[in-house]
Amino acid sequence: MPQSYSALWVHIIWSTKNREPILHPSLKARVYKAIKEITIEHEIYLDYINGVADHVHLLVRLRTDQCVADVVKTIKGNSWENFKDDPENYVAWQDGFAAFSVSPDNLKRVRRYIYNQEKHHMTKSFADEIKEIKAGIRLLEK
Repeated sequence: MPQSYSALWVHIIWSTKNREPILHPSLKARVYKAIKEITIEHEIYLDYINGVADHVHLLVRLRTDQCVADVVKTIKGNSWENFKDDPENYVAWQDGFAAFSVSPDNLKRVRRYIYNQEKHHMTKSFADEIKEIKAGIRLLEK
């Protein structure tokens, strides 16, 4: 086969440093804009992004020459660089991340889940969400 092809979809989640609820609506918009620009610059296909005050969710498609850890490092590191010198809007990320593979059949459901983060977190904390995902409990709405 002369060409390479991949359909590797990943749902990535990471939190703000110490899970501080710093991503208020106007800052969240700026952070998401910066992340979108970073993904374009580094040829990372970002399908969807959303989150709440203390964490973000991304749905990305990996190319054959990309790995999850490098993609996360690129996005987190470069987005932090955009805000590190702005004391009023300082953004720092917690070390680590969570990543879950997504089958193409579940893309719409994962997008809907990411889209509904504000609603979802009215009744569930970030810590509880991660525990449930790790335990394999189906969180996605049908």
